[in-house]
Amino acid sequence: MDGIDDIEWRVTPGLTPYDTALAEMEARAAAVAVGTARELIWLLEHPPVYTAGTSADPAELVDPRFPVMPAGRGGRYTYHGPGQRVGYLVLDLNKRGRDVRCFVHAVEGWVIAALRHVGIESFRAPGRIGIWAHDLNGQEAKIGAIGIRVRRWVTLHGFAVNLAPDLSHFGGIVPCGIADYPVTSAQALQKPVDHATFDAALAFTRRPFLQSLSCPREIEA
Repeated sequence: MDGIDDIEWRVTPGLTPYDTALAEMEARAAAVAVGTARELIWLLEHPPVYTAGTSADPAELVDPRFPVMPAGRGGRYTYHGPGQRVGYLVLDLNKRGRDVRCFVHAVEGWVIAALRHVGIESFRAPGRIGIWAHDLNGQEAKIGAIGIRVRRWVTLHGFAVNLAPDLSHFGGIVPCGIADYPVTSAQALQKPVDHATFDAALAFTRRPFLQSLSCPREIEA
């Protein structure tokens, strides 16, 4: 059983301050760990903010034009802002398979499947975490970021997919420490997708994602 009906599916309209979301997510994860709250998949947007993972290099903070917030997740600097769909995953790997690498792979596969559902082909790139697509010039460009933390085998953070953010905002950092490749979005690919449509694609493809967490095989996107 994938337990999909036991997971709260929450979509928050408007812009949620990053520190507010982080505090709520951490409290929820602590409650899930002791069995007093349901697991959570939370879809939201943030005001413009740069977040620093545990491996963030200050040299990669090029132009801190927006607030810089410590995130507590793995990885380096990333950007969140309007036009981006952020998904926070508070899931209990104690009952879904204690395999962090498999979990990250599964999240990537879920996002790739959801993008395909709305007509955008994306892929994994060896050695580069995240979700990638070919831009209009044929160059590989990052359309989605993955950042995960696991505490007591309960996951925190998740993914961010660029639907229609202001891509110039990424210029304040070296996104995820990768300077050799640009970022892109559904809008920049001339395949605009609104949040409700992408949320529906995520909902449609979530069952295979959750089922994959209990399977020893890596899921295929």
